Amino acid sequence: MNNKVVIEANGLRKKFSEGASSLEVLKGVSLKINAGEIVAVVGTSGSGKSTLLQCLGGLDSFDGGTVEIDGQKINDLSEKERTQLRNSKLGFVYQFHHLLPEFSALENVAMPLRIRRLEQKDSEERATKTLDVMGLKDRVAHLPSQLSGGERQRVAIARATVGDPVCLLADEPTGNLDRETALTVFDYLLKLARLKKTAVMIVTHDDDLARRCDRILRLRDGKIEND
Repeated sequence: MNNKVVIEANGLRKKFSEGASSLEVLKGVSLKINAGEIVAVVGTSGSGKSTLLQCLGGLDSFDGGTVEIDGQKINDLSEKERTQLRNSKLGFVYQFHHLLPEFSALENVAMPLRIRRLEQKDSEERATKTLDVMGLKDRVAHLPSQLSGGERQRVAIARATVGDPVCLLADEPTGNLDRETALTVFDYLLKLARLKKTAVMIVTHDDDLARRCDRILRLRDGKIEND
């Protein structure tokens, strides 16, 4: 871990409106994530954890404040520029794997590199190495339907990190798994992040997993409290 800031938010605000009523979910959130740092975001259900991740990743608009990704302020970017920045600098993992069912594990992981127009040979070599780190060397040719739930989630993590993003944003990545499988997947996530020196911001309801991260941010009443 070093002190280079890869994601920074200052005074981030987000509200949801329905008719005459509105609910402010983020009330001036400020935070910094350093390169190689693994940070857990915890909080009660409905506290805005997923909303925070969506705003930091440029997937959702916000009503006030600023967000910078690797030194670039996303407020100033067009939607096309924001998409390009997101694709080159960030990786995303969700509770459900969202793998393409007709493609093998190798093809799913290589796809982000192919979208960047990397040669097929290079893409597959990098995908194979990443799958190997995730303990899936013998599963590269398997379709998602031929993999267990934990294996599918490890493939999703490999796909999110194969392009060497500066930060991985993970929203309850083990939330759909049994306890033993969740621990295994989390171990592999930490191993890959530390090997690649990728920062990770992980939303989790699991305090045990959160305590294994470098730092815990608690979202309460729309603001961040450091544990």
